[in-house]
Amino acid sequence: MRPALSTELLAKLRQPRPYPAVSLLMPTHRREPDNTQDPVRLRNLVARAGEALEQDPAVTRERRLDVLSQLEHALGEVDLVHAEDGLVIYAAPGEHHVWSVARTVPERVVLADTFLTRNLVAAQAAEQPFWALAVAADRVSLWDGEAERVVERTGDGFPLTRSLADPDAERKEQIGDVPSTFQDEQARQFLREAHEAMRLVLSSSPRPLYLIGDAPALALLEEQGALGKDVTAVPAGGLAAGPAAEVWRTLQPLRAARAEADTAAVVSELDAAQGRREFAGGLDEVWEAAKEGRVRLLAVEEHYRAVVRDYGDHLEPAEPADLDARDDIVDEIVEQALGTGAGVRFVPDDTLADSRRIAAVLRY
Repeated sequence: MRPALSTELLAKLRQPRPYPAVSLLMPTHRREPDNTQDPVRLRNLVARAGEALEQDPAVTRERRLDVLSQLEHALGEVDLVHAEDGLVIYAAPGEHHVWSVARTVPERVVLADTFLTRNLVAAQAAEQPFWALAVAADRVSLWDGEAERVVERTGDGFPLTRSLADPDAERKEQIGDVPSTFQDEQARQFLREAHEAMRLVLSSSPRPLYLIGDAPALALLEEQGALGKDVTAVPAGGLAAGPAAEVWRTLQPLRAARAEADTAAVVSELDAAQGRREFAGGLDEVWEAAKEGRVRLLAVEEHYRAVVRDYGDHLEPAEPADLDARDDIVDEIVEQALGTGAGVRFVPDDTLADSRRIAAVLRY
């Protein structure tokens, strides 16, 4: 249900579509009994989308039937049994897209000439995706990781496999010339191919990378050249075939330590910005700076949400039932910041209590 979200894919989703491009967003639930309401809510939301299409005079009958058909196809791809915190469905003439995201979204149906991507952008930023490359003598696998799981990535040349059977092994054994697993030329060529495949993946989708394998395999990979600035070696063998749960368990201590260090670095940078008077704190100040493109680094508490009314020069808290309210203002700020090249970091709840849950380092 969920293809990999990349910067390139998000850029494509932001492009104008033939009207109507329908965005359907719904909060979902991971566990009983809350998740029992999700199928009913989803059917009601699709019905609302159908009514909006029916009542819009700008939508021709042909376009309406096309988009309704795309919505039906999208529904067939929804897996509410394994839902996370939010569901995002896009449908336009000739296309549909479905994501389950680990970040809550407001319930909305929007008809426009572009998809409503701000919640998807914020979800991607919050997930902080990473790659893990697990290396063995006969298999190299690529793992797509995010906040709560890893899944094996197939495609882009992965997984790479080879046979360890050597047709000349008997002769080599007789003369005492049996090389170690990672010393023969076939092994070197195998890891050269893995290195090049990984380099291509990182060039199109740069992320932190964990290299998992026995020390000789990691050393041989290192000989092929650096794969990037954000690479961590993990000396642990036997994971090239998974399972995913064991890959995740192996990476968890490193991920936790990294998250703690990253949070400390963000707090330190915010403190320094206050001394330079390059700091904004709270929704009003950060929203204004984001609109003006002045945010260099945005920090947001992981579960911070706010429903507000925008009065132009300031924001005020509002009730979700208020028709003029903006119930995803935090995600709007995230998208605005990313759109102007700012860095975005999600930090644990209460980290920014003194800054009213959201803060920014300003460019000027």
